[in-house]
Amino acid sequence: MGLVSRFTTVVKSKMNRLLDRAEDPQETLDYAYERQLDSLRQVKQGLVEVTTAKRRLEYQAQKVRDDIPKVEEQARQAMSLDREDLARVSLQRKQAAMLELAGLEKQINGMELEQEKLAQADKRLGAKVSAFRTQKELIKAQFTAAEASVRIGEALTGLSEEMSDVGSAIERAQNKTEEMRARSAAIDELAEVGLLEDFTQLDDPVGRELAQLSSEQNVEQELQMLRRELPPGR
Repeated sequence: MGLVSRFTTVVKSKMNRLLDRAEDPQETLDYAYERQLDSLRQVKQGLVEVTTAKRRLEYQAQKVRDDIPKVEEQARQAMSLDREDLARVSLQRKQAAMLELAGLEKQINGMELEQEKLAQADKRLGAKVSAFRTQKELIKAQFTAAEASVRIGEALTGLSEEMSDVGSAIERAQNKTEEMRARSAAIDELAEVGLLEDFTQLDDPVGRELAQLSSEQNVEQELQMLRRELPPGR
């Protein structure tokens, strides 16, 4: 394959992909249906025109038919008046009229065949358009349902991902809550056994003095308890 052919193939392939993405199946179906309706309208218009033309020919043929007896009567009157020359002219007009009538009837027969052909085409095309309309609406309904299903699936997928993030956030919040509860319990326990000091008072002179007095008082109390435990006389 030559370079130009390969390039053309690549361009066509890319264009087809672009068209596939841009094409709306529902619009395509509606467009195809409109084209078929246009064809059906053209057939009906042709049928109307052929029928109209045939009617004009029929009116003209009927006029010629009505004129023939009149011409015949004129020929009889001319002969009765011993005017053979006038009778001859009348009979010539009769022959011309009959030739014209034969030509008109031939055209009318042709028009009738064309009319029948168009009527059959109108019937077949009408059935085809009706069937296509039914199929079109069915395909459009299926496409709409499939499109909605895709949107729902995409929404559910996004919701699933979002819920996963929310779940992770809830789990982290629960872990932090448990950690804070454990820390609070540990502080309470240490405070109960006196292992925690109030560091807020370390920089307060009054607080330091009161703490020292309290400590000395505790020492004296413990010494009194020890003295009581000593044997008498000591």
